[in-house]
Amino acid sequence: MMKPQSDTPFRVRAILFDMDGTLIDTKGPVERAWRGWAARHDLDPDAILAVCHGRRSIETVRRFAPAGADIEEEVRLVEERYTNDTEGVIAVRGALELLRSLPRDRWAVVTSAPQDMARTRIRQAGLPLPDLLVGADNVTHGKPHPEGYRTAAEALGFDPRDTVVFEDAPPGLEAGHAAGAWVIALTTTLPAAELGENLCLPDLTALRVRVVEDGLDIMALGG
Repeated sequence: MMKPQSDTPFRVRAILFDMDGTLIDTKGPVERAWRGWAARHDLDPDAILAVCHGRRSIETVRRFAPAGADIEEEVRLVEERYTNDTEGVIAVRGALELLRSLPRDRWAVVTSAPQDMARTRIRQAGLPLPDLLVGADNVTHGKPHPEGYRTAAEALGFDPRDTVVFEDAPPGLEAGHAAGAWVIALTTTLPAAELGENLCLPDLTALRVRVVEDGLDIMALGG
């Protein structure tokens, strides 16, 4: 797939959004939940935070949990703390305006959060709920595997190669590329230096989308 270029329009059939860090600023709750979990098990929180963004909780728990831990219970505790922590949860700049401008059948959310958690977060941020949301509990393989993005594109009725993926973390960016989609990174969670060779934008205000009869004309401004 060709890499999007700044100030150069390209056409897709649909947009696939990650959630945390892409549509919603949840960095505070995510980091507080994982730091709390690390403290409970005397683990290095920085090691966990270096890899948790963009991944399903169960994958991070499996990687770091002490031997003999009840993995499902540990995941439940982390996700419960994260969901109940609403401090600083706001929509990423430009997200509300962009989602309102898009036809309902031309966008979806593909997130590493479970369905219920994702819907709660979207409501907390004041964003419209998507008609199609692919969550952690809807896939066998989490990001960086492309299953989620392929599933979403096909459910909308499009080839993944005719979609653009917006992401803020390496696992999701890798998943978008593996699905064959166009990919654009946001520097809302990590600096551009940690987001590979992707076109990087500060937030969704640096985007122009024009709805046309057979798709969406996308242009990134000065990324």
